[in-house]
Amino acid sequence: MRAVTIRVFGDPDGMEVVDRPSPAPAPGEVVIRTEAIGVGGVDAVIRRGTLGGYGFPEGMILGSEVAGIVTATGDGVDGVWIGRRVWAFTGTGGGYVEEAVARFDNVIELPGGLSTADAVTLGSAAPVAHFAYEHARLRAGETVLVRGAAGSIGIAAVELAARAEAGAVGVTTSSPERGKRLRSLGATHVLDRAGAGDEQAPDGFDVIIDIVGGPDLPSFIQRLAPNGRLVAVGVVGGYPPADFGVAILGAFQRSISFGTLSLDTVPRAELARVRAQQFAAAVTGDIHAVVHDIMPLDDAAHAHRRMDAGEVFGRIVLAP
Repeated sequence: MRAVTIRVFGDPDGMEVVDRPSPAPAPGEVVIRTEAIGVGGVDAVIRRGTLGGYGFPEGMILGSEVAGIVTATGDGVDGVWIGRRVWAFTGTGGGYVEEAVARFDNVIELPGGLSTADAVTLGSAAPVAHFAYEHARLRAGETVLVRGAAGSIGIAAVELAARAEAGAVGVTTSSPERGKRLRSLGATHVLDRAGAGDEQAPDGFDVIIDIVGGPDLPSFIQRLAPNGRLVAVGVVGGYPPADFGVAILGAFQRSISFGTLSLDTVPRAELARVRAQQFAAAVTGDIHAVVHDIMPLDDAAHAHRRMDAGEVFGRIVLAP
């Protein structure tokens, strides 16, 4: 089978398409013939080597979520699943392939009416947004800012904030055109990447969902209202400065909070329940999967170049 690996960490030229043996499922696993593969911001972060300290090896296969047809089941998994359309989390790698392996408890059957491309656009992103708001204890009427709103997590965060009846939904993004699209999804205030550009936006936000991280994180900590909560769910802009805690302590009298959210800490049963609800909501049009483009698996490196260039709104999907 074809697979996309990292020959050397860095720019997309370090990715290559290779032949690998077709996998066999271990006990508790399934094999999926992939029809759609999500290209996420975390894939780019891993590929750049930003998370090198986490032990990602050269030669690894990129990708963490796929959708397609179950073709084999390991011991302990009912063979009735063979032939079913599913979404699956493959872990921090193993997704950019024609045949993916996943643990059965990381697999969910797709409802009729939901495409595999839409599934990999929402499957990780929408639960991240949901549990980030749960972590922040968002209440109706509170103001929200989504930093880095043009990706799949950001778009889901905008829609879920609007559905939660947030008092205002601010976004940071790179262009007026993107801002217009985000307004159509529920944003009420559009700011530039520095957090400026809308004089009607709140001076402080009750909740900030931060997907970017990077050197400007302290300035967004300062945008929290009294008792405000910032939840970091990504570092697509790199790690924040080592002394970013100074901004938190500098606002001590405003009782602000900083937290992080990883789906690794969410019980699998609860995660599956929320994901199934969100897939059902996508079928009825209550939330939207924004697919920027569907590209061949062999063009994975080009997909990453487009992400690095900042031209993607939503998610690119690879199709073997």
